[in-house]
Amino acid sequence: MKKKKTFNDFSGIMFSTDPDFVYEETSSAAEETLPNAQQDLRVMLDRKNRGGKTVTLVTGFVGTDEDLQHLTKTLKTKCGVGGSAKDGEIILQGDFKEKVFLHLQKEGYKVKKSGG
Repeated sequence: MKKKKTFNDFSGIMFSTDPDFVYEETSSAAEETLPNAQQDLRVMLDRKNRGGKTVTLVTGFVGTDEDLQHLTKTLKTKCGVGGSAKDGEIILQGDFKEKVFLHLQKEGYKVKKSGG
């Protein structure tokens, strides 16, 4: 796996000729998980770039990585399959679109089916 390179974001400032210039970093607040009713999740099937294998994708999760991992574990257990979570999306191995959709609805998430 490739590690992401981290760069300091100076909002376009590359160089300053002012000797008294001090860059003020904007403090990024820790991302909080939205309540289930405010989450806008999309459930879809995907086969692209996966060697023809079907996966179920859940996208649109807003929250901490810990909460995303917890939701992923719950869905993997309910479907009895493997999967992973990264970059705010959950990947489950196989076609479980309907099962995932019904489980997320029962948990109180605002969920939509997307794709074909």
